[in-house]
Amino acid sequence: QVQLVESGGGLVQAGGSLRLSCAASGRTFSTYAMGWFRQAPGKVREFVAVISWSGGSTVYADSAKGRFTISRDNAKNTVYLQMNSLNPEDTAVYYCASPGTRWDLPRSISLFKYWGQGTQVTVSS
Repeated sequence: QVQLVESGGGLVQAGGSLRLSCAASGRTFSTYAMGWFRQAPGKVREFVAVISWSGGSTVYADSAKGRFTISRDNAKNTVYLQMNSLNPEDTAVYYCASPGTRWDLPRSISLFKYWGQGTQVTVSS
């Protein structure tokens, strides 16, 4: 059974930084891409970033480019999201996700089969 557990969320002032972590278990973590999504109150869940199985390729949403960095440590079965220059519009529940098959760099929610429980990020102005 695949399990994804996020941590690292919290309350931060605008301009601050947070690093989210997602620990995976239950499958061969290093052979699958991993993604981060977020869902703000009253809004649909949206793509934030994805990283290839090797960590060699990444894709970001326009809102994340230049501020967020996705990375992974396959020895620790963990994926990270470093978030800098946070603003109130980044307030959301952040989810890590793993696709059902070995897509290279999936971005569509429909391609992700396994989800964590989410971690709240709140950015105050």
